[in-house]
Amino acid sequence: MEQEMTDIEAQTKAATQEGSAVFKNANRPVILKFEDVVYKIKIKKEGFLKKNMKAEKKMILKGVSGIVLPGEILAMLGPSGSGKTTLLTALGGRLGGRLNGTITYNGKPFSNPMKRNTGFVTQDDVLYPHLTVTETLVFTALLRLPNSITKEEKIMHAEAVITQLGLTKCKNSIIGGPFLRGVSGGERKRVSIGQEMLINPSLLFLDEPTSGLDSTTAQRIVSTLWELANGGRTVVMTIHQPSSRLFYMFHKVLLLSEGNPVYFGMGPGAMDYFSSIGYVPSVAMNPSDFLLDLANGVSSDDSQDNQTVTKQILISAYKNHLAANLKEELQNRDNHLQDGLENKEFAQWSTTWCQQFSVLFRRGVKERKHESFSGLKIGQVLVVAVLSGLLWWQSDVSHLQDQTGLLFFYSGFWGFFPLFQAIFTFPQERMMLEKERSSGMYKLSSYFMARTIGDLPMELILPTIFVIITYWMAGLKPTAGNFLYTLFALLFSILVSQGMGLALGALVMDQKSATILGSVIMLSFLLAGGYYVQHVPPFISWIKYVSISHYTYKLLMGSQYKPNDTYPCGTNGFCLVGEFPAIKAVGLDGQILSVVALFIMLVIYRLIAYLALTRIGVTK
Repeated sequence: MEQEMTDIEAQTKAATQEGSAVFKNANRPVILKFEDVVYKIKIKKEGFLKKNMKAEKKMILKGVSGIVLPGEILAMLGPSGSGKTTLLTALGGRLGGRLNGTITYNGKPFSNPMKRNTGFVTQDDVLYPHLTVTETLVFTALLRLPNSITKEEKIMHAEAVITQLGLTKCKNSIIGGPFLRGVSGGERKRVSIGQEMLINPSLLFLDEPTSGLDSTTAQRIVSTLWELANGGRTVVMTIHQPSSRLFYMFHKVLLLSEGNPVYFGMGPGAMDYFSSIGYVPSVAMNPSDFLLDLANGVSSDDSQDNQTVTKQILISAYKNHLAANLKEELQNRDNHLQDGLENKEFAQWSTTWCQQFSVLFRRGVKERKHESFSGLKIGQVLVVAVLSGLLWWQSDVSHLQDQTGLLFFYSGFWGFFPLFQAIFTFPQERMMLEKERSSGMYKLSSYFMARTIGDLPMELILPTIFVIITYWMAGLKPTAGNFLYTLFALLFSILVSQGMGLALGALVMDQKSATILGSVIMLSFLLAGGYYVQHVPPFISWIKYVSISHYTYKLLMGSQYKPNDTYPCGTNGFCLVGEFPAIKAVGLDGQILSVVALFIMLVIYRLIAYLALTRIGVTK
């Protein structure tokens, strides 16, 4: 994969300058209109008794209107909880539920073609930490750009975005994360913007793109967005507290207070408007600070009663002075930008299932190999393997109890280890899956298959090494057939345990809760596995029929013993292995049935995991 990325860079280096011109102008101009947008949610309030639980409706957005033209930046300001992000999500076509009002794009409702022409940058930069900037954008380009563009052209598009966003110096640096040094916060934000710029969107939404950045970096980000808007794009963003330099770069400003609009109009004209209705800052200050004070109801008197009155005055002033003119503009604005989107046929997916699987597989292997083969994990397995080999050193058939103990340890250790590795899989990738699925990058089935198949080599290498070390040190049957049977039984059970971990993680989506639940289930399986308790009461003996440990232990014993094998017992005597109490309780028969049972579990657990994931992002 690394060699492939090196070849990619070599092939496209000369084409970068030419490709950067591709993104100079918007693909298709879009006029965004939204009128009387109202959004309600239900809040359950629990009374003294549960039967008194009541569901109340809360209005998050209360009749918000506006219009943004190609070449304009609309900045939505307001205190926390004012509804900025909710409105942005609604305008981006990503908000369901009780949403009322009218939102149109060139006079048309949101559609699949418009979705393909829209970029959405979330507040949190959801990126893979071990991929470089180039790899991140190239993989995104291979997934998001249609098959009408060749692979080389897709890579050229990624290089063009890198050049346009000023990421050339860090193009070969990894993204990094909380515990991994990588690119800076501003560069990470530009990479997130670059992922959306790959489709050359006409409509770009950004949720607080300057959050957590210093003023200089924030200036660079907004300057980049200003240049993008200048190319004919329609840019809408939420921003919390911009500097005065940033404020005067916004073409239009929407100020929200508790879901109510209190100003919509040109950015530089905001101060004049509030002066005209009697609100003037007492000292020279940043316009955005002054607007946020007003949205919070803070003017000359900071009392709680006065704040409520101030908010009501501002809402009334908006309805009397701005709402009528805005409504007239919405009605009179001609949707003359006929971009042909409604007449163009779009496939539901930009790439085929096989292409999605291939790209996701390569990306996943490159990202997760650092975690799967970490020194800590390798050291853990090697230490346990050597210690086990020493404890069971050359324990031949004369130490039958010890050998069965080793086989049960196999099933226990390699039941818990892959289970806890798999439990964290989907909770850790939830945000990435939501982001990419909402953008329509790939089918859930291609992601799921690439994720599970991509893990197989990495998840099966360490247990194979473990068996190689312990098998020969412990003195188990030294034949190729017995060794391969043992290895097969263990690796097969690992896949089943991994499937259960994937199912629990996908169902619960909380790492702590899923870990506790997984521990309880696996301990129950171990207790019913047939080693600790040989005389299980009938009313609870059913657990062994769903126990991974029981079937694994049965297969492992079958790999070493036959019913007619003998072992030394008593004084100069021999007994049948099949009559040994610990083995007789589990039995050496039913080997094929054990394989079938584990296979059924393998399928069921993975099916549960897949169905649970359909709740995340798009469910198609």
